Amino acid sequence: GRAGAMAAAAMVVAGGDFSDLREIKKQLLSVAERSRERGLQHSGKWAAELAFALEPLPLSELPPPPVLTEEDARDLDAYTLAKSYFDLKEYDRAAYFLRGCKSQKAYFLYMYSRYLSGEKKKDDETVDSLGPLEKGQVKNEALRELRVELSKKHKAQELDGFGLYLYGVVLRKLDLVKEAIDVFVEAAHVLPLHWGAWLELCNLITDKEMLKFLSLPDTWMKEFFLAHIYTELQLIEEALQKYQSLIDAGFSKSTYIISQIAVAYHNIRDIDKALSIFNELRKQDPYRIENMDTFSNLLYVRSMKPELSYLAHNLCEIDKYRVETCCVIGNYYSLRSQHEKAALYFQRALKLNPRYLGAWTLMGHEYMEMKNTSAAIQAYRHAIEVNKRDYRAWYGLGQTYEILKMPFYCLYYYRRAHQLRPNDSRMLVALGECYEKLNQLVEAKKCYWRAYAVGDVEKMALVKLAKLHEQLNESEQAAQCYIKYIQDIYSCGEVVEHLEVSTAFRYLAQYYFKCKLWDEASACAQKCCAFNDTREEGKALLRQILQLRNQGETSSTDVAAPFFLPASLSANNTPTRRVSPLNLSSVTP
Repeated sequence: GRAGAMAAAAMVVAGGDFSDLREIKKQLLSVAERSRERGLQHSGKWAAELAFALEPLPLSELPPPPVLTEEDARDLDAYTLAKSYFDLKEYDRAAYFLRGCKSQKAYFLYMYSRYLSGEKKKDDETVDSLGPLEKGQVKNEALRELRVELSKKHKAQELDGFGLYLYGVVLRKLDLVKEAIDVFVEAAHVLPLHWGAWLELCNLITDKEMLKFLSLPDTWMKEFFLAHIYTELQLIEEALQKYQSLIDAGFSKSTYIISQIAVAYHNIRDIDKALSIFNELRKQDPYRIENMDTFSNLLYVRSMKPELSYLAHNLCEIDKYRVETCCVIGNYYSLRSQHEKAALYFQRALKLNPRYLGAWTLMGHEYMEMKNTSAAIQAYRHAIEVNKRDYRAWYGLGQTYEILKMPFYCLYYYRRAHQLRPNDSRMLVALGECYEKLNQLVEAKKCYWRAYAVGDVEKMALVKLAKLHEQLNESEQAAQCYIKYIQDIYSCGEVVEHLEVSTAFRYLAQYYFKCKLWDEASACAQKCCAFNDTREEGKALLRQILQLRNQGETSSTDVAAPFFLPASLSANNTPTRRVSPLNLSSVTP
């Protein structure tokens, strides 16, 4: 059987070569069929969806039915009966009738039935006995026996690609990660068309280094795998390039690729782009439920209540007992600030699938909102158990320990979040605040500067940096930071946080005043008058400047002013604002 499998593997179109789309379509159709025969629904679905995106084949080119061996013929009756039980989720019954079957297909179904039977019992027990927060205790009892039997077969080289895949899954469930990775790589070599094995590899590879050392088969499937893992590892540029080349190769109709691209944009917080792709995807595949939880996260971030409400109702009509549906409804309640209700739906999602990562993290956020820090910590820890790459869970843990005033713990978790998202300014600002609390001001300065350098989302890094310089009496650097901050804010056209803008102007006015640069000082003081909290100080400073000028104090030229306010902000020229200054002062910060 092994030689035949190897020969089949050799026929797969070579890596990155998409010139023969008909051949690829043939391969996809046949692997979809083979996956279905073995009860591997998700891999079958993936292949079928991808095949659907390609042109239909004429009758003469359809893949031939798989060749049957003597063994297959002998096991056919038992297999046919057992498969019907398997499809009805009667796993023990299916396994019972497959005892002693020798053919590859029947043997796989026998082992897989036993595995799923153990999983089902485990899940039933967890739902019965415990709330969703103590998941880890119940074990799948079948795993050890399966491992012993499969490893014997593996040593004797009697496992085909599907058998290797199952062996890998059993090893992963027993936390034997290193062995599992080796087996999945072998499975990908023997049967490169089976998406399940690639996907398992995606979940086990934690960084780019690990990826470098894998010897993967050189097939077109590898391109899909690389694009997927780049998305997971937050290497979004590379992922988007891969997906673009797959679209150019002829997969432009693939809903899988479109949804992956949307997820990629979601991961780099390009919210508008992601939203428009998701809307497009829903037009093409209106009853799709996968990835809709990601879509709902985007709607949530944008506070789009009506859209989120529509999505929640819509998914509820399609299938209300799906993990993603529960998460969408949870997000909907969370946006309406009904946090208890939201947490309830995330719990329901976890009862449906305890390994569902998003729900653990979102549940943590809800417990934070309800000020239940210990439950939040537990939820975030579960999220990390499921996937160590979930930066939101690490960041959430940092926030909980910040509330508990434990900055050392905080630092550890924010660091992990930062390692996973090196270019996310929110993690850097959080790290900086931590260092500040621990009085490591040099480190804090580095963090704030880096946050500004990578593109500060919340525009707070420069202000925090300036305040640090103030504390350390580095008035020149502080002034420089405030100037950059003001330029930044005004270049957006919107004046966002009035509070910090006024702080900046107040500091600069006093700084220029000390430097005896009257023109600049009065320009800033006049700006101060536009804000409620600094109006009095601004007026007082203007009076002082007037007095000193009248006394004949000339503007200092001997103090080298290393920089000036940008021209657009000089006194006679109001910065380009959409709101007139008058309006602005009436808004209390």
